[in-house]
Amino acid sequence: MLSRQKNNSKEKRASIGGQAVLEGVMMRGVSSMATAVRDQDGIIRIESKRITQPSKRSKLLKLPLIRGVVAFVQSLIGGTKVLMRSAEVYGESEPTKFEKWTAEKLKVDVMNIVITFSMILGVALAVVLFMWLPQFFRERLEIWFDTSFGVWGKNFIEGGLKLVVFVTYIFLCSLLKDIRRTFMYHGAEHKTISCYEEGLELNVKNARTCTRIHDRCGTTFMVFVIIISIVVSACAESIIGESIEKIWRILLKIALLPIVAGLSYELLKGLSKTDCFIFYPLKVPGMLLQRITTREPNDDMLEVAITAFKTVIDMDSDPNIPEVQFVVAKKRIEVLKDVKEKLSSSGITEDAESEWIVSISLNVKRDELYTQDLVSPKKILEIESIVNDRKTGKPLWYCIGDTEFYGYKIKVDERVLIPRPETELLVYNALLEIDKGKTVLDLCTGSGAIGIAVKKEKNALVTAVDKSSEALDLAKENAKINDAEIEFVESDMFSALNDRKFDVIISNPPYIKSEDINFLQIEVKNFEPIMALDGGVDGYDFYKIIANNAKEHLNEGGYLFLECGIGQARDIADMLKGFKHIEII
Repeated sequence: MLSRQKNNSKEKRASIGGQAVLEGVMMRGVSSMATAVRDQDGIIRIESKRITQPSKRSKLLKLPLIRGVVAFVQSLIGGTKVLMRSAEVYGESEPTKFEKWTAEKLKVDVMNIVITFSMILGVALAVVLFMWLPQFFRERLEIWFDTSFGVWGKNFIEGGLKLVVFVTYIFLCSLLKDIRRTFMYHGAEHKTISCYEEGLELNVKNARTCTRIHDRCGTTFMVFVIIISIVVSACAESIIGESIEKIWRILLKIALLPIVAGLSYELLKGLSKTDCFIFYPLKVPGMLLQRITTREPNDDMLEVAITAFKTVIDMDSDPNIPEVQFVVAKKRIEVLKDVKEKLSSSGITEDAESEWIVSISLNVKRDELYTQDLVSPKKILEIESIVNDRKTGKPLWYCIGDTEFYGYKIKVDERVLIPRPETELLVYNALLEIDKGKTVLDLCTGSGAIGIAVKKEKNALVTAVDKSSEALDLAKENAKINDAEIEFVESDMFSALNDRKFDVIISNPPYIKSEDINFLQIEVKNFEPIMALDGGVDGYDFYKIIANNAKEHLNEGGYLFLECGIGQARDIADMLKGFKHIEII
């Protein structure tokens, strides 16, 4: 059961206003603003920035009427920018030829052109719909009735027609799917602010129960603009005289807009501070229209609005919280350039690494990276996470999480050594001597890469051994991923195998001298398991164990395949003189 805490409205009045945008909500507080948008991957993206506090503005801009004009202009310009910015996050469309041309030839951001054009078009449309059209119909009425309505009559008739046009326009817009969803986000914005002002814990469950109608809504402001413009225009025309007509009346109305906006703002601000029933009739028209401009939001939309609201609350209370920018879709070639620059700043200058990170993340070939295809914000963040890991020195394939060995996907992390390409040569030569049904021992299996390749290529009976239980856990995962049926045995070399024998033994044992470990690359010595690297004082500890025990675990005519380090092959061959044939490759 939900209990509501009754609060004094003045004490809990939110100093935060908002605006619905494409698939999101913008909230504006005292010293910050934040826009939250749910992108096409279903992830909520946040962009926040600091704004000039009202208390720090020029005294002139804080004067009554003037502050209303400032708020109106800020809403017009800032609102359009936020709306277009949200479209960048949600609408990941390919750049047009015109966009590419303006960016490359004119060095102009086409988004700025679109914003400017949208504002001009919006103002022009407003002039036609709310000034010229009502005046045109009023003139027709005067002709039909063969009369002149007088200054006040003209303005009241035109004002009534403006309201009809405005309501009709809003209603028709609400029939469009995208606009209807935006109106739902508008409802989410109102419910979030109402939830806060009612003193409820700010969450989806509580916000769902709150009203979507609010005193300070921009819809109510627009109604006030239309109503006040009737009075202001009539007064101005009375002073100038009734002879003014046609285009001059429209120009006069445009010139009076700042005064109308300022008065409307003061009226909206004043009425929002009182719940007195005397003023209720002034609130009713805007509240009724909000039934159209707001719709009941779903829980996902409420979550977006609450995210934006909480971000502003946090930033207003803590000036040290940094601004955040949206991660927007970028071209592949731009993403690759960013990755190269970030890795280069950390001393990683190989282009191949950057190409691997981006190509694997996008599941495309490396030669397909230099294109204009867009990369989604989700993928960009995944790539950034890998890059940040790589900048710490962590090996590339640990950062990515898997690698390819002999054509098979192998998961890798700090539990196992990363399979190297040269080990594929070991497997290739072993496979030449392995037939279906042969028994194979993968000694020191680590990630299980060797055993998996043998099983998948020859369908042999593979037993994989390792001393590390953690390594075996990962090897089992890799076997499952590759649908390879392998027997895994936790054993310190041959110790747990008893007298079992195999047709083939393959091993890539540790072979680095203990004293050389500290001279290895940072990626190796600081991240890969020392157990899989340290071969003892001379690097031969494990080869000695193999030389002393391999024959006992090989069937007659069996094969032993070993990988070793540079300069070690001849010494190891000497240890294996009991074998009939020894070949160094």
